[in-house]
Amino acid sequence: MFTFQAELSLLISILKNFHINTNIITEVTQSGIKADLGLRDFLGMKSDYDSLFSIKSIENNTVYKITDTFFCCYIFIVLPDRPEKTVLVIGPFTNIEITKQMLLQASEDYCITPEVLSQIEKYYTNIPVLTNESTLFAILNAFGERIWGSLENFRIKSSKQTASRAEIEKNFKRFSAQPSEDANLSIQTLEMRYAKENDLLDAVSRGMVNKAELMFSDTSRTRPEQRIADPVRSFKNYTIILNTLLRKAAEKGGVHPLHIDTLSSDFAKKIELINSIEACSVLQKEMARSYAALVRDHSVKQYSHPVKQIILNIEYDLTADLTLKKFARMLNLNPSYLSALFKKETGLTLTEFVTKKRIEHAAALLSSTGLQIQTIAQQCGMLDVNYFTKAFKKIHGVTPSEYRKKI
Repeated sequence: MFTFQAELSLLISILKNFHINTNIITEVTQSGIKADLGLRDFLGMKSDYDSLFSIKSIENNTVYKITDTFFCCYIFIVLPDRPEKTVLVIGPFTNIEITKQMLLQASEDYCITPEVLSQIEKYYTNIPVLTNESTLFAILNAFGERIWGSLENFRIKSSKQTASRAEIEKNFKRFSAQPSEDANLSIQTLEMRYAKENDLLDAVSRGMVNKAELMFSDTSRTRPEQRIADPVRSFKNYTIILNTLLRKAAEKGGVHPLHIDTLSSDFAKKIELINSIEACSVLQKEMARSYAALVRDHSVKQYSHPVKQIILNIEYDLTADLTLKKFARMLNLNPSYLSALFKKETGLTLTEFVTKKRIEHAAALLSSTGLQIQTIAQQCGMLDVNYFTKAFKKIHGVTPSEYRKKI
């Protein structure tokens, strides 16, 4: 294993969470890797690809940022301590929003056919947008400092790849007249988009809140395909679809429909109130976090059928009769056996579990309502206020009144 392999693996992992693609290329492998996700293969622009991704001129101890003709940005870093020249290529990403209106104007300016424009539009839906690059370069500075010793030992260079209007128009006209054999950019783009969606759904179904939230990071985000003229409505339509996908992921994660339906309905109402793309992005992040948290907090996937039924009944109505005797009768099981099974699978006795759930609900009510302490105790199924106060303090270390003041 080469030096700094651990740092490199960490960097690639961080960039993956920001949806940013990475490739490691050498002079031997550079022509076989589609670092631009296949755009130039699609347009038959091999010479342009060889020019942009040639690593001969990439110098050591330098972080290169290159913006190409298509407004896509790439980072090039020569990795030290390799037997042959090896370059980490980060990208593509953009630092501006590529709108449908921009693409329509480009199609008019450069005589791009509707078929080609449709595939290029799908391509941009898969490119992450970094409207603020400061976080990315803070990460790259830390990586550079680690592999080169200090901030003084390397530099950052930026450049733009430019092409004349005539050259761009010539390429598009040539492609329209004789399409590349690899003219299926849409298929590759769709595959990548579905792979990202599957990563998100997997994170949600496993209750991985941080990962799910990070996939909608403000630092790097992708955009849905704009299928109608109104961009806000297009984002809202995708958010509706996302709500359905996340709902199914939570169900796969072992959450009962009782909990899922409440959350799904709440988000459905919020979606219809959205009036901007920014609000859509914020809500999508909230949805990913909330559904993953739902799995983390309410999944019963790991429990046996009797324990599942008990937990669901407890969560459905905290004011009901939640005694061992009642559940044993309901499930037609021996009380002693059921008690031992519940303790084995949850780590708590039934009484401890019920109290924990009641106090959790009480804490939520204390922080979100102005209800009296006595009313909250009743809402949680604890009619004796003194007992409620003692149980609350045992778990939270303070009385309900003190807890509310802290909040």
